[in-house]
Amino acid sequence: MSDIAKNKLASTACGIHFTSDEQSIANETLYNNKYSTSDPVSIKLCGLRRVEEIELCNELEVDYIGFIFVKKSKRYITTDEAKTLKEHLNKKIKAVGVFVDEPIENIVAIAKEGIIDVIQLHGKENNAYIQKLRDALAALDTLCIDTMPIIKAVAVSTFDDIALTDTFHSDYILLDSTTGGSGESFSWPLGGYMNRPYFLAGGLNLENIETALHTCHPMAVDVSSGIETDGIKDLSKMRSFVAKVRAYTQAS
Repeated sequence: MSDIAKNKLASTACGIHFTSDEQSIANETLYNNKYSTSDPVSIKLCGLRRVEEIELCNELEVDYIGFIFVKKSKRYITTDEAKTLKEHLNKKIKAVGVFVDEPIENIVAIAKEGIIDVIQLHGKENNAYIQKLRDALAALDTLCIDTMPIIKAVAVSTFDDIALTDTFHSDYILLDSTTGGSGESFSWPLGGYMNRPYFLAGGLNLENIETALHTCHPMAVDVSSGIETDGIKDLSKMRSFVAKVRAYTQAS
């Protein structure tokens, strides 16, 4: 890998103008990354809190929805609220529980109630934590819970953060900005270095989703603030976002 490509991609934001030589090197790097897929891009709509949002997700047949169990988040949802929403969710759609450095017993309790199908760790959780969580889930000896997928979120600002993703023993990685949930993005070309399936998050919206997909080629996209108006999920934006992702996939 050229130092020019590495330095440019690691230190710049999307939209930068490379010289012709640098652009050629960058393109070669981005489109020959070790992880690639021709499968349709999966869609996760995160931070849902209302029944009408769940019903629209059912209609749109998205792949994942997200419940945020982080009290400091403005999208925080209680276990009881999430349980009610899950009852309205199409069983084909996976509910992801988002946690930040949560005591393992709390996650296991929510999983045991059947409220979530996937666990997303968005804090400083390390491999020791992930293994303890897997052991606790396995101890339940309950079908689908003991093998529940785990997503580890990584805040990306440099190439070193991408390299770190290879060390996590989670099932999937989620790439986010250093200020997750803020609507800010990171330098998407860094996604070209990924060696494993990943969710792309951080500042995705109706205006930039096509550029993000063209640049990163993720397994899935994860959006929250980008489908909101005044802090509330906008049903029209939700519908349009899903349509844009699927249109891009079909055209690719």
